[in-house]
Parts: sequence; C-alpha cells; structure tokens
Amino acid sequence: MHIRGIRGATTADANTPQAILDATRDLLAEMIRVNQVEPDEVAAVFFTAATDLTAAYPAEAARQMGWHAVPLLSFADIDVPGALPRCIRVLMLWNTPRTQEEIVPVYLRGAGVLRPDLKTPPVRGSPAGDDA
Repeated sequence: MHIRGIRGATTADANTPQAILDATRDLLAEMIRVNQVEPDEVAAVFFTAATDLTAAYPAEAARQMGWHAVPLLSFADIDVPGALPRCIRVLMLWNTPRTQEEIVPVYLRGAGVLRPDLKTPPVRGSPAGDDA
C-alpha cells in the first residue's frame, strides 16, 4: 500500500462561511465518490484558500462530514496577481494500492480553468453527470 495524492479545487460563490463550507463539502464528496475513497483510508488533507476567502477554514467542512480522526490543515494561498478568485484547493493523502495514474483529480465550478489538461468526470446529478 502507498500514500497517493488526490488533487482537487473548486470556487466559492462568496466570502461567507456557508459558501466556503458548501463548496468544500461538494469538492470532498466528489473526490471521494470518483476515487472510491473510504474515509478511514485518508492519511491527511491539506486545504488552501485564496486570500479573498477569510470567512471560514475549508477544513471545517471535513469536520462537518465526520472526519474527526483525519489530520486536516488549512493554509492561505499565496497572493499571485491574476490568480483565480475565491479558489479552494485540496490535496488529499490517501492510503491505497492504486497507482498515481489511477487517481482521478477533481476540479469543480470555476476551478476547471486551473487544469484544462485534466479531464474531471461529470458531477453526479449534473446534466452531463452519471446518476447511476
């Protein structure tokens, strides 16, 4: 078994606790769904928030999902001119026998522009998504 990283990002609609936590919960849920992660396999999760997101720690969303034993840490992202506003980035460290090439990164909402070279599967329930 190896520790692998799952990358993900999303954007919050506003600098409010509700918007930040909703966006983060949606991202974490999708990262888990598409990679078939069991929460007890997660070694740690690192979150960054754009400097214009100050109303809540993104890691709080994972706690709200019941991740009380998983080490979580939120950081402020560096303030790069022209960076994507209201962006939340996640690096989930996962204990898995899968290869890094088998890991599916997830970029939701406005964050899809960060890595157009990576094809993120459609979100469940979206018009292009798989509801099965």
